[in-house]
Amino acid sequence: MQRREFITLLGGAAAWPLSARAQQERMRRIGVLMNVPADTQWGQAYIAAFREALSKLGWSDGGNLRIDVRWGENDIERDRKYATELVGLAPELVLASGTLSVAALRHAARNLPIVFVQVSDPVGAGFVDSLAKPGRNVTGFMIFEYGFSGKWLELLKQIAPSVTRAAVLRDSDNPAGIAQFGAIRAMASSLGVDVSPINVQRAGDNAQEIERAVAAFARSPNGGLIVTGSASESGYRDLIITLAARYKLPAVYNSLHIARAGGLISYGPDFVDQFRDAAGYVDRILKGEKPSDLPVQAPTKYELVINLKTANALGLDLPASVLARASEVIE
Repeated sequence: MQRREFITLLGGAAAWPLSARAQQERMRRIGVLMNVPADTQWGQAYIAAFREALSKLGWSDGGNLRIDVRWGENDIERDRKYATELVGLAPELVLASGTLSVAALRHAARNLPIVFVQVSDPVGAGFVDSLAKPGRNVTGFMIFEYGFSGKWLELLKQIAPSVTRAAVLRDSDNPAGIAQFGAIRAMASSLGVDVSPINVQRAGDNAQEIERAVAAFARSPNGGLIVTGSASESGYRDLIITLAARYKLPAVYNSLHIARAGGLISYGPDFVDQFRDAAGYVDRILKGEKPSDLPVQAPTKYELVINLKTANALGLDLPASVLARASEVIE
């Protein structure tokens, strides 16, 4: 055998194991069950952030990973339908946003690993045993504890001291919506504010009901609005912003994107960051770690976004102390 032929043969033999490993590497499969409509800008931003973070960790959608996304929109029946559909695709794990999405997935498959985002109280909902030691097949990133909801009422009172009545838009079908209203009501007496719920549901077209309820509430003076973190109201975001402007009602929202879209003030965590963080847990589980060993994490930073254009339109002179705390001021 000539020397050149021997070197070629030797080089080919050395490269063969690498080629074989590449051919044998299987595509991994995960699901995503979202709690917002697919046509929302922020929903697409969440998915984009999740994919980008996975890419930085070496996962390529359509390459070594397949991501199946379904949009449950926080509707109970839709969530259950898509949860069953995702389980039928046999994913290794599912990323779920929102309490109802997690509940639907657990109903469809008790042992399926789940990484959640945007869940208020995973312990109270029965998803995990504790934050430090989930103890089951579920872990993730919580929005806040229910008690945080009282801060929206505190903020409303700070920006509009004359407010003595607050309508709280919440999802009555979502345990998170009910509990958040309870936390707000517990704070109300100490702030001298009467609170009442306005129920917002994804099922059906509730726009007229919301409009009638807000109009009735606005007939009496000194009112304000709080839009809670149960995601059903996301489908009526533009309507709620319009109604608050029409009836000159100061309003505090849970999602940062709502102030950017014209709402007065939003206060809460950055949900885009939660989807980036969730990619890290997905990566670790795909590499062999167990959800039960990954602690549930709470936000370490909450952001206050203020829309000064909306404040001026409402005739509000916002306190300097509130403006100084803002992460972002829209002029």
